[in-house]
Amino acid sequence: MTTDLHPPLLAQHLCFKLYSTSLKMTQLYKPLLTELKLTYPQYLVMVVLWEEEGLGIKDVAERLQQDPGSITPLVKRLEAGGYVIRARDPADERNRVLSLTQAGKDLRADGVRISQCIALACGISLADAEQLSIGLDLLNKNLGE
Repeated sequence: MTTDLHPPLLAQHLCFKLYSTSLKMTQLYKPLLTELKLTYPQYLVMVVLWEEEGLGIKDVAERLQQDPGSITPLVKRLEAGGYVIRARDPADERNRVLSLTQAGKDLRADGVRISQCIALACGISLADAEQLSIGLDLLNKNLGE
């Protein structure tokens, strides 16, 4: 007796739902960030620095769940754009500490505006967004950080 096994339909794959939603989300950000001459990954670095200045590249990479080697080019472009300054970490000469320039600090107001635009475009309640966020945090944790 043969069992005819079928994989789940595409619409039943959680990975596809996450992937397609992520693509749509980053596409929402693209025109808003283009005005600021930022890419989405650069924007995420700025969000981390708006939360806490004086972090090292390793710390920023850890918060973004990335390798420090992938963060360094982003930071160099942000520095060239006049948004951040890299300085040697006195505690670890191999690490660079990041500080916002005045232009980087001023950009924070645009970050708030972008967050408001994205929240509006999502079309879900604050309570639903918080529940979704909690669920995604749990999934992320379960998959290993």
